[in-house]
Amino acid sequence: MTGPLGELNGGTVGVGDRQVASGGRSRSVATAPRGTSETAAPGRYPDLNIGNVRIGFPVVQAALSGYSDLPMRVIARRHGASYSVCEVMLDQFLLALGKRQKTKHFLDIHPDEHPVGGQLMGAEPEQFSLGALKLVEAGFDIIDVNFGCPVKKVLGRCRGGFHLSQPKVAIEILQRTRDIVPHHIPVTVKMRRGIDDTPQSRDAFFEILDGALNAGLAAATVHGRTVVQRYVGPSRWQFLSEVKSHVGRSMQILGSGDLFSAEDCLRMIDQTGIDGVTVARGAIGNPWIFQQARALADGQPLPDPPSLYQQADVMREHFTLCEQTYGAGRAPLLMRKFAIKYSQSHPDYESVRQAFVKIKTRDDFESALQIHYGSDGPGRMIPRDCHGSQEE
Repeated sequence: MTGPLGELNGGTVGVGDRQVASGGRSRSVATAPRGTSETAAPGRYPDLNIGNVRIGFPVVQAALSGYSDLPMRVIARRHGASYSVCEVMLDQFLLALGKRQKTKHFLDIHPDEHPVGGQLMGAEPEQFSLGALKLVEAGFDIIDVNFGCPVKKVLGRCRGGFHLSQPKVAIEILQRTRDIVPHHIPVTVKMRRGIDDTPQSRDAFFEILDGALNAGLAAATVHGRTVVQRYVGPSRWQFLSEVKSHVGRSMQILGSGDLFSAEDCLRMIDQTGIDGVTVARGAIGNPWIFQQARALADGQPLPDPPSLYQQADVMREHFTLCEQTYGAGRAPLLMRKFAIKYSQSHPDYESVRQAFVKIKTRDDFESALQIHYGSDGPGRMIPRDCHGSQEE
């Protein structure tokens, strides 16, 4: 792909020393939230920088367990995402990770996808920090700490979102990670707005956020739902405004939750004054969301959804990346879940979905494309109800 929407934003440039602030919730907002009009103006969305890493356009791809592997990240980057984060990895897994063909792909990075973030999850501070070093050694440009996962088995093992209930341990993890990771590599944290909606949970959130500031973290991604809420009910975007007001210019704040269209991405920035957004479920099988957001941010009309030929071309590209990453034998089964998501952009979604559910080989995949994408035609914008409650 060529042109401004197809270029990768590789490399890093210095943007000044990291700022560390002391706590206190009385900080004023560094800049007032942007307006909420529906028409964007060119230059209205400043480029995002995380520490000394230049990201660029402030709509990026989130970490997605079971999805944001190398093929998905590369496809997103080729379609306008300025940054992406790998699927979360356990510290124990990283420390035990060998050179086996079946697992080595977890640390693979495509030469075209920098800057790219590595996300880590664990329970014990010392082991956590050693796992972070593994991500550094693999070549990730930013290390992201996961305090946001709401999955029950994760919480039961004192990982992910569980840490929002124990600020002292959470802050120790952040401090140890920041201390062990080389200074030039930014450390960030992913959080939800609390375990639940109690005042105690709110206090714990801001205690951890202040701890992140004092430890020298460069950014925080905040999901507008609680851990208990998981994916039920709307994401509370207003909370993101409070978080940005709290930290001012001392830390970059990215928002997450209910970002299923390009309009959603820009509206979240407009309404909250945060520095950027991370697209999670809305990007699975829909890399075009990043191009669409860039167009709207430049004051252009919303692009048409990709045609059937365009969709088929991207799916073939994605399948080839899967084969290169996992081998021809494993690729079809791993591609199946992505193809099912891509099918949501087809006007005859249900029939196409059923065809992709059955694929076991590359030939099966090509046969499904020939039947359903063999003649060109208009695609569709993915209906919001297609996203369901799939977990990040």
